Amino acid sequence: MDSDVNRLAGGPGSTLRLIVTGGGTGGHTYPALTTVRALQARLAATGGTLDVLWVGTADSLEARVAAGAGIRFASVATGKIRRSANPLKMISPANIKDMIRVPLGIAQARRIVAGFRPDVVLATGGYVAVPVGLAARLTRRPLVVHEQTVRLGLANRSLARRATRVAVSSESTLPLLPEPARASAVVTGNPVRPEVLSGQADRAIQVLGLDGFDRRRPTVYVTGGAQGSQQINTLVRDILPWLLSHANVIHQCGPSNLADLRQHTATLPADVAPRYLLTDYVGPELPDVLALADVVISRSGAGTLAELTALGKAAVFVPLATSAGNEQAHNARHLHDAGAAAALLGEATPQALRDAVEPLLTDPDRRTEMARQARKHGRPDAAEQLADVVLSVAGGR
Repeated sequence: MDSDVNRLAGGPGSTLRLIVTGGGTGGHTYPALTTVRALQARLAATGGTLDVLWVGTADSLEARVAAGAGIRFASVATGKIRRSANPLKMISPANIKDMIRVPLGIAQARRIVAGFRPDVVLATGGYVAVPVGLAARLTRRPLVVHEQTVRLGLANRSLARRATRVAVSSESTLPLLPEPARASAVVTGNPVRPEVLSGQADRAIQVLGLDGFDRRRPTVYVTGGAQGSQQINTLVRDILPWLLSHANVIHQCGPSNLADLRQHTATLPADVAPRYLLTDYVGPELPDVLALADVVISRSGAGTLAELTALGKAAVFVPLATSAGNEQAHNARHLHDAGAAAALLGEATPQALRDAVEPLLTDPDRRTEMARQARKHGRPDAAEQLADVVLSVAGGR
């Protein structure tokens, strides 16, 4: 592999020039960052360097992430197309205003790409990827597009026809690609932060002070993401006494739901209360919490699926109904149908959640089998695989 890096990047002491674009949400931003880190490490190991410029939207998540990682950042104008089942509703003042910004963004992106002269451009989706991806093709720079979800996002769908290579996270995405993109497409998986894979269950017990947990019982981790999910919080709240009769529970609820849940759970029976931890946020200890968890109840965003399958965790998904293109439901169904997760694909009620969770808590063999099936779908080396694609495209110039 080192010899491949030398050849593709120009040999020891060489510099690979990369533009990365994608953002708007963590699902687009963090896979890009993880891949950049993988490329930096790969090149450093052979005496090379990575000269990287992140192109995104000003005052955005990707701008903050790039700054935190010490990556240069340039901004371009971009427009968000607000989709609707009714085509007439898409002709809205907001959409018209944003569509006017698209040509400006392409012109800005073209100047940036032409000035930086990257060996390759990596686009991971989000509206900002469109002008940058188009600019790559206009300036004849190689373009790698990476799709995180089972179904193609709107931005990546438009770029896939123009890409040098398309990398996808799932085999089932390949037939959905435009015909010209299928022949050169590759399944890499969705890059997972390395630290997520390094957790230790015992450390979670120590750091979070889970002295009341019964290690003979399974542990359930409930999460709705950093901001929490009122829907998931309410569902879990309504089955909590039953849930605690079978399991330990770590419940990450988000800051806006903490006070109400504390009030509600203050009256938990004394024999089960020590097995419940309520917290608004799980930070650096997340890898350890995931290592401890036997079952995870969560949304079904692409990043979540990538992490849980890489770890081989049994999970019950409550898809976000308002996700773009209903992508979370498609993500969840993909694993549900494979026996690699359970998903609330109909009406999400407390009884439906209990029916999905109960077999995983009462039947260890069933829980183990679901975890095994989940691991089959996991790609813990996805960042390295995507780095291979980027390097091969750069080396083909």
